[in-house]
Amino acid sequence: MFNKYIVAASNIMYHYMKPQAESESFTRYQIVMIAVLAFIQFTVILDFMVIAPLGALLMNTLGISPAQFGWVVSAYAFSAGASGLLAAGFADRYDRKRLLLFFYTGFLLGTLLCGMAPGFHFLLIARIVTGLFGGVIASVSLAIVTDLFPYEMRSRVMGFVQMSFAGSQVLGIPLGISLANAFGWHAPFLLIFIIGTCAGFVIAKVVRPINHHLQAGIALERKAFEHLTKTLAHAHYRKAFAATGLLTVGGFLMMPFSTTFLVNNVAISQAQLPLVFALTGIATMVILPVVGRLSDMLGKFRIFVIGTALASVTIVFFTHLSVSPVWEIIIVNIFLFAGLMSRMVPATAMMTAVPATGDRGAFMSVSSSLQQISGGVASIVAGAIIIQHASRGPLENYDLLGYLCVASMILGAGMLYSIHRYVEGKLRSGTRGMPGEGDNPSPRLPET
Repeated sequence: MFNKYIVAASNIMYHYMKPQAESESFTRYQIVMIAVLAFIQFTVILDFMVIAPLGALLMNTLGISPAQFGWVVSAYAFSAGASGLLAAGFADRYDRKRLLLFFYTGFLLGTLLCGMAPGFHFLLIARIVTGLFGGVIASVSLAIVTDLFPYEMRSRVMGFVQMSFAGSQVLGIPLGISLANAFGWHAPFLLIFIIGTCAGFVIAKVVRPINHHLQAGIALERKAFEHLTKTLAHAHYRKAFAATGLLTVGGFLMMPFSTTFLVNNVAISQAQLPLVFALTGIATMVILPVVGRLSDMLGKFRIFVIGTALASVTIVFFTHLSVSPVWEIIIVNIFLFAGLMSRMVPATAMMTAVPATGDRGAFMSVSSSLQQISGGVASIVAGAIIIQHASRGPLENYDLLGYLCVASMILGAGMLYSIHRYVEGKLRSGTRGMPGEGDNPSPRLPET
C-alpha cells in the first residue's frame, strides 16, 4: 500500500516537472526515484532536525546545559563524518541500492535507540550510532542522483529532493513537537522509526540495481584505502571539500539554538512552534522547485550568490530579534530559509559535477563527511559561545553567532566561485567523464 502512495506522488511530480521540451523531460522511473530519494532524505533530515526544536524541552527535562546539548547535536555529526570517511574507499565498489539499504537499516536502528533512551548518556550513544549510518545515506543518494541525471537537470532534481527538508518543517517537525509535548521527547524518534521502516521496504521493492559506475572499474582496480587517498589527493576535489566545509559552517552555526532563542528570547511559546515551522515549510516547498528551475535556466552560481545575500541579511536581522509577534517571526523565518535553500540547491548541483564517474561515491562520502564534521564543529563552537545563566533564561551572544555565519557564508561563496569556474570550463571543453576530470551525463532510463 505504501508503494502505491510513492507511485501516485511520482505521477503528480511527473506532470509538474515535465518541461516544454521533451528532450528535457524526466522518465517515469526517474520521477519514482526522485520521490523515493526525497522520502528517504525526509526521514534522515527529520531525525537530525527534530533535535533543534526539542532543544528547550530536552535541556529542561534532562537537566543539561547548552554545552551538553551542543554535544548531543554534534555527536551525530562527528560519528556521521567518521563513517563517511571510512565508507569512502568502498563507496564505488558496490551496487548503490545495496549500500543504501545497508546504511538506512543501521540508521533506523539508531533512531529506535534514541526513542528508547532513558537519559543523557544513553541518548548521546544512540546519536552516535544513528550518525554512523545516517551520515552515509546523503552521499549515496547524491551519487545515485549523479548516476541517473545529467548535469543540466540536476538543479531541478535537487530542488525536489531538498523538498524533504521543507517537508520535515511542514509535517515532521510540527508533528514531532506536538508528539513531544503530548507524550514526551521519545515519541518523535519512534515515529521516524515506523515510517522509515515502511520506506525501507519500498527501496527494496521499487529501486533497481544501480551499478553503472562499476563499469568505470577505477574503484575496483584500487584497494579501498588507495581509492580514498587518491580521492583526497585530487587538487580540484580538495577545493570542493574546503568549500563544502565552509558552506556548512555558514548555514549551521546558529541553527542548533534557534528554537531555544525563539522560546527564551523572543517569547514564542512551545505550543506556537509547530505553526512557525509548518508555515515556513509550506513556503519553502513552493520556493525550492522554483530555485531549482532558475538555477538550471539562469546559472547555478548566480542563484547561489542571490541566496547568500538574502540569507546574510536575514540572519543578522533574525539574531537581533527581541520579543515579537508570531506573524513577524514566521515572515522572517520564511525569508531565512528561502535564502539558505537558494544556496543549498545550486551548490549541491555544482558539486555533483566535480568528481569523475568512478570517484563519485568516494567524493560524495568525503564531502558528506566534511559536512557532518563541520556541522559538529559549528555546534560545539555555538555551544561554547552561547551563555545561559538560568535553565529557562534568555540566551546571550546569539548575535555573535549570526555575524560568524555571515562571515563563513562570504568566504564559502568565494571558494565556490573557483568550483564554478572549474565546472564550467570542463563542460565547455567536453572533458566530462574522464578519470579525475569530473562529470559524465548518464544514459536516459527507459519509461516504465
